[in-house]
Amino acid sequence: MSASRGHEQLPPAETQEVADGIYAYLQPDGSWGLNNTGFIVGQESVTVVDTCFTESRTKAFLGALGSVTTLPLRTLINTHHHGDHTHGNYLVPSATIVAHRLCREVIIETGLHALRPMFPNVEWGDLKLAPPTVTFEDQLTLHVDDLRIELIFVGPAHTTNDILVWVPERQLLFSGDMLFNQGTPFVAMGSIAGSLRALETLRGLGARTIVPGHGPVCGPEVIDDMVAYLRFVQELARNSFDANVTPLDAARQTGLGRFADWHDTERLTGNLHRAFSEIRGEPLGVSLDLGPIVSDMVTYNGGAPLRCLS
Repeated sequence: MSASRGHEQLPPAETQEVADGIYAYLQPDGSWGLNNTGFIVGQESVTVVDTCFTESRTKAFLGALGSVTTLPLRTLINTHHHGDHTHGNYLVPSATIVAHRLCREVIIETGLHALRPMFPNVEWGDLKLAPPTVTFEDQLTLHVDDLRIELIFVGPAHTTNDILVWVPERQLLFSGDMLFNQGTPFVAMGSIAGSLRALETLRGLGARTIVPGHGPVCGPEVIDDMVAYLRFVQELARNSFDANVTPLDAARQTGLGRFADWHDTERLTGNLHRAFSEIRGEPLGVSLDLGPIVSDMVTYNGGAPLRCLS
């Protein structure tokens, strides 16, 4: 179990050039609220991929970006609606914000305060709502100079509105939270079946370098890890559902095996809630009440709040 460990010292964030002119901004250790972002530097402007959870963390990201280039930030891509990827949008006021249509809708619908009860100790800063201003349905192509950037909708998966940011010429992918490297996936707001389908789409791109939503830069081998975990959840859910065992009890009674060293293991309870929904035949990505899900995760943690060091 990953009980809260209070204020811990984390390694500093790192800016890593993952291809010529393309950078990942990595926030260890990749647990709740500690996401990855990135940016693509053109001749006259910069395209940014996601922002951060809090005002201070987004300012730190923009400061790191500014140490690489002083070119204007013209475009900001949101891979999905979650606050650790969108809360800092308002700090990039010069950019056109691009995302899936559902991403804009969910950001407007949920606002800025939905996650505060879940993470009571986070210092958010003076957040302001800044939803995407350009949206699309299935696929959109952007260009940074002559470099093609393909935005590919794959939801419902991690959420209802996930997109991939694919740079085919460099065989490089910003996966958003379709991939967690060394961390437990969380699909309570999306779909397990949809995630498995989306991961096959991701695999088919042939990426050699992947910037996951959380965790170190990786290769396609992490896709196999995600698939194995989600199939483990599906099997556990089916056996537990048939035996009338609740998601919380199923999680408590189950050894995590190879997945035990991943952080945020309490997400298993939320993932089981989603798997039960799919077993009941509910639509993929249907909204679930987060109250019982968060309560179960906290109970799984022995009553400790979710560990969020953002």
